[in-house]
Amino acid sequence: MWQGGTDPRVIIADSPMTLRQKVVVGLCVILNGLDGFDVLSVSFAAPGISKEWGIERAALGIVLSMELVGMAVGSIALGQLADRIGRRATTLFCLALMTVGMVLAALSTSPFLLGLIRFVTGLGIGGLLASISALAAGASSTRTRTMSVALMAAGYPLGAVVGGAISSQLLAGGDWRHVFYLGAALTAVLLPVAAFILPEGFDTLMRRKSGAARLDAVNRSLKMLGHQPIEEVADVAATDRPAFAALFAPPLRALTLLLTSAYFLHMMSFYFMLKWIPKIVADLGIPASQAASVLVWANVGGVIGSFGLSFMTARFSLRGLMIAVLSTSSIFLVLFGNAPATLPALSWAAAAAGFSTNAVIVGLYALIAASYPPHLRGGGTGLVIGLGRGGAALGPIVGGLLFSAGLDRAAVALVMASGSALAVLAVLQLFRSKALAGGQI
Repeated sequence: MWQGGTDPRVIIADSPMTLRQKVVVGLCVILNGLDGFDVLSVSFAAPGISKEWGIERAALGIVLSMELVGMAVGSIALGQLADRIGRRATTLFCLALMTVGMVLAALSTSPFLLGLIRFVTGLGIGGLLASISALAAGASSTRTRTMSVALMAAGYPLGAVVGGAISSQLLAGGDWRHVFYLGAALTAVLLPVAAFILPEGFDTLMRRKSGAARLDAVNRSLKMLGHQPIEEVADVAATDRPAFAALFAPPLRALTLLLTSAYFLHMMSFYFMLKWIPKIVADLGIPASQAASVLVWANVGGVIGSFGLSFMTARFSLRGLMIAVLSTSSIFLVLFGNAPATLPALSWAAAAAGFSTNAVIVGLYALIAASYPPHLRGGGTGLVIGLGRGGAALGPIVGGLLFSAGLDRAAVALVMASGSALAVLAVLQLFRSKALAGGQI
């Protein structure tokens, strides 16, 4: 894969993790936490939006899904771009776009305008997810890579918990626009931090630069990761150059299709829960500020499940873990639909559902990072996330249509839980196909 000189990717892969590498992974966890809050900000604001503008559930479902559509487009387009121009540069651009989008969301004056702004914000969120997943994997040793990416994914519910707890207080004493202002402030603060800490990926530097400029750039990234400089950089082979078509060519075609199917199906269930919990609880007669706290509890369960599965990947088979959490995801979603209409019961049911559904996301990110080669990791991650986000966008819309058709909470939850149940089949086939191909996950 490389000729002559030293390949810095091999240094990172074979050496123990330095403190600076751990800081980079930690920042990726925080950035994904920011993603978690930014995506769910409109969910926290949903009861206030519905009350102020008087929009029905079906229309609200569309508004709730617009940033998910943007995330799908952003994950694919910006994920591919990240492999070409650099994951650090793409990350910084996405953070800037998210900051502007959150401010404009707070200033919106109609459901149509809010939906449009959330779509644009979603472009940045989707691109950020693809970029930081590749950055976390690229900054980790071979031994810790799966855990690093899993921890990065676990930041998502953590950000939702912290942001949601603050949002509950803001909603109790203000209006829904304050939630978006909070998201804008947090994103703006992290933008210069990311610019200072994140190194550019070696794949990009080795492809786009040559001679002394390439050596200097590679050594800067090595220094940012706590490693000594090298004297000569290996040449990148033609096979190391990113190509979108490679994701659908043997031997990656089946992998890409199965990962995307599993992600799509589970996202339908996952985002139905995340987007509709505050509105479902508020419609049961519970105040909006307390309804938001139920979503916070869903993400508390998500934090426990996400970090728990992250650490278990070092001790147990990822195959067994994935089958277990996917199966329990569908069960706990059904239980939430049948929980008594009291705040404690709904909170516990939401926490249980959040435990499993978020653990699945962590496992899927780990699978993606372990499956694609480094030069296709950003594009592969972006493609799977982007196409899979179709399920994320579809979940809230289908949920809204089912409610509008007259189905009650229990019936809608049963239908939407089927996504996670069907994803079990895709994951089983994924591991079976990788075993036939000699893959090791």
